[in-house]
Amino acid sequence: MTSILVTGGTGRPGRPTVELLRSAGHDVRVLSRHEGPGRVVGDLRSGDGIREAVTGAGTVVHLATRNSFGDGALMRTLLDASHAAGVGHVVYLSIVGVDRIPLGYYRQKLEAEHLLESSGLPHTILRATQFHELVAGLFAAQRFLPVVFAPKISFQPIAVGDVATRLAELAGGEPAGRAPDVGGPEQLPARELARQWAAAASVHRRIVPVSVPGRTFAAVAAGHNLVPGPAFGTTTFADFLAARYGASV
Repeated sequence: MTSILVTGGTGRPGRPTVELLRSAGHDVRVLSRHEGPGRVVGDLRSGDGIREAVTGAGTVVHLATRNSFGDGALMRTLLDASHAAGVGHVVYLSIVGVDRIPLGYYRQKLEAEHLLESSGLPHTILRATQFHELVAGLFAAQRFLPVVFAPKISFQPIAVGDVATRLAELAGGEPAGRAPDVGGPEQLPARELARQWAAAASVHRRIVPVSVPGRTFAAVAAGHNLVPGPAFGTTTFADFLAARYGASV
């Protein structure tokens, strides 16, 4: 089996991805700034320990993100080390719509994609829609408001476990370049998702649809955050809410 280094392996998509890879028999190491079982110490921000961490890895699954340095800077550090170590496959998790939605964070993800594509390293890029946790968080963050605002857009939320399943499949296979995007099993208006969240979380406030100005909202309203065609994910938002709150919607 393959020796795999996972960056961001202690994060939300990282933990289940690491578990699936290990259960498939791969030798998996998790890049971390802190020592621990199954971990190798390194810091993508400073570059300390990265070349040593990558050495011996046939595949690198890059899930580390959301850093003040930007995803592009992290990717450059990782690619330099991967070139030096002769890594045979780099897998990167990105987001559906990064090339069409003018959000600052999305621009960082797109920059990282471009760096990987131009690196000359064999690679796979997987774009996924928003996690269920993010969509639920949009509503939960409004806990001090008298109503629940729901933007007039649709989401196609996907379970972290479903994305981890696809990442593990891709990491265990041959480099695929830009892999088909993955999305959740349903495309639903934010108002319906808010209704389901409120029912599960026992929130008894009025749900108010709202339009948001700006190019970012317009791009999302146009559906650039959605995946056309058959869905990959199997866990619905209602399934996620039932598991989190123990209540049906």
